Parts: sequence; C-alpha cells; structure tokens
Amino acid sequence: MRALLLAAGMGRRLRPITDDIPKCLVPIHGTPLLGIWLEHLFERSDCIERVLLNTHYLAEQVENFVAKSPWADRIDLVYEEELLGTAGTLAANRGYFGDDAALVAHADNLTDFDVPGFIEAHRRRISGHVITMLAFETDTPETCGILECNSEGTVLAFHEKVKNPPGNLANAAVYVLEPEVLDFVHCRRRQVFDLSQDVIPHFLGRISSWKTDCYHRDIGSIESLRRAHMDFVPLRKG
Repeated sequence: MRALLLAAGMGRRLRPITDDIPKCLVPIHGTPLLGIWLEHLFERSDCIERVLLNTHYLAEQVENFVAKSPWADRIDLVYEEELLGTAGTLAANRGYFGDDAALVAHADNLTDFDVPGFIEAHRRRISGHVITMLAFETDTPETCGILECNSEGTVLAFHEKVKNPPGNLANAAVYVLEPEVLDFVHCRRRQVFDLSQDVIPHFLGRISSWKTDCYHRDIGSIESLRRAHMDFVPLRKG
C-alpha cells in the first residue's frame, strides 16, 4: 500500500513558530512531526511501500529534511504552487495509487496509532464500506469532526467543528481509501477540495470507524503544541 502525507499547510495558528519553519517540521521533544510520521509508517510497519508528500510553504526545508531521511528512497515529493486542499491533492495525484487502496493522513497530527492494526481493520471491514477512518476520544470536541456511529462502527453522521457536538469520538484525519473513493475525488476534482467537507459526507453509511486508544492530537495551535510536549511520550526503539 502507498500513503499520502498531507504536509503543505502553512500553520498560521502556530505563528510565530511557523514564521520560519513549516508546520510539518515543528518538533515534538526534538523530533519533527514529519519524522515521527515517517518512522511510524516505515519502521514500525511493513504495510507501506512508498509515501507521497505534498509541499508548498517553505518547501525547500521539507525537501532537505527528506533528503537526509533514512527512508529518502521511498519518499516522493510533489510541489503545489497553489494549495489544492486535502481532496484536491488526492485528486491531482490519483495515478500514484494505481488500483490499490491508499492510506491518507494529515502530517500535522501527532499520533502513535497501530498502523498494521488499522490497515488490517480495513481489510476486515463490512462489505460495501469503502473508507476506514481512524477515530479517537478527544478532550476538545468542539475543535474536531465528531462522529455518530452505529453499534458496528459505521459512521452515520459527521459534525465538523460545531458547538456542543453530540459526543467526543472524533475523526483523526487518517484514512484508508478504496479506489472507488479515489476515483470519486478525481472525477470531481474541480468541485472537491476538502476531505472532511466534500468527500466524507458523500460516503456516510459506507465508512468504518476504528478507534485508537493510543495518543492522538492535532497540533493546530500553540496550546495543543504545549499540551503535546507535556503529555506525549515518544516510542523508544528496542
């Protein structure tokens, strides 16, 4: 399986930190977010063949980081002169994934979820479901996309950053997408820009959720970054 790590964001809410560093390279305990992701996908899993990274803001820094990575020969970069949006990036690079399912994730999230377990859950999904979505219990539900699921874990409703959401089970912005979804995005590439707003609502009832009890936090603000430094314990080798 191939993966897309969305890494082009400007991180405006993390300024002034992101005035001179791209959001995906903001360090957690000394390791850039992107480095944590690459270790997860390549070293702690044998499920991912290659990773595609989209770049935009301070792209040269991301390119230099990748060039020094121990997995550089398994990473592909695509530069976006103008940001395409999460779904737009997927549409523009549809051919990268061929006829296989794809793992898609936001590289500005901090997580230590079980990658092989997540992919295996997708393989065992309910017949007819075309997306498996990583889910987690959030302590800030009003800042997340909140899920309503049935007893089998099928996502029936999705509430994106609303006041007083119905619960705290949140979209972790990590997905496995079947080719049907990739084709949907590609065919509507001029109408779809965001996975949460333009794609997920279309497939409600055909999305499986898989809840992780591992650490997960969107590093979208100075406060979330501060909390990550306080409560995230990096996985140690060996």
